[in-house]
Amino acid sequence: MQTKNGSDDAMMAELNVTPLVDVMLVLLIIFIVTAPMIVPQSMKVNLPKTQAVSQQDNAKNAQLIVEANGQISLEGQQVSDRDLGQLLKDKSSTPQFQLQVSADKAVPYGRVAEIMAIAQANGVTKMSFVSVPASKK
Repeated sequence: MQTKNGSDDAMMAELNVTPLVDVMLVLLIIFIVTAPMIVPQSMKVNLPKTQAVSQQDNAKNAQLIVEANGQISLEGQQVSDRDLGQLLKDKSSTPQFQLQVSADKAVPYGRVAEIMAIAQANGVTKMSFVSVPASKK
């Protein structure tokens, strides 16, 4: 069989992308599995140490971080107190919604109480506080 230019020796140049797709899917899976493990270490929140408690529910959790200077972040985005109220009102419509509060141990209790009041005023009924296990001596 002859090609357009008349030579029988012309090679067909096709790139086999199947191995490339396989490698990319494996990398994607690795990033999906390791991403949740990387995020907590990147936060600059010094959590208080307490006795370990296991959580035994399947609630739809939202993470609220209170930094040492009192600024708050919901799901990784910094928000003001007013915006926090509206966001929590939207999220708390789900019956299994739970707010997980990670407050730096340097944050005054009054600031945490303000955030709890905002959450309760906007329909949050389940709230938990995140801490790190105390080292056994």
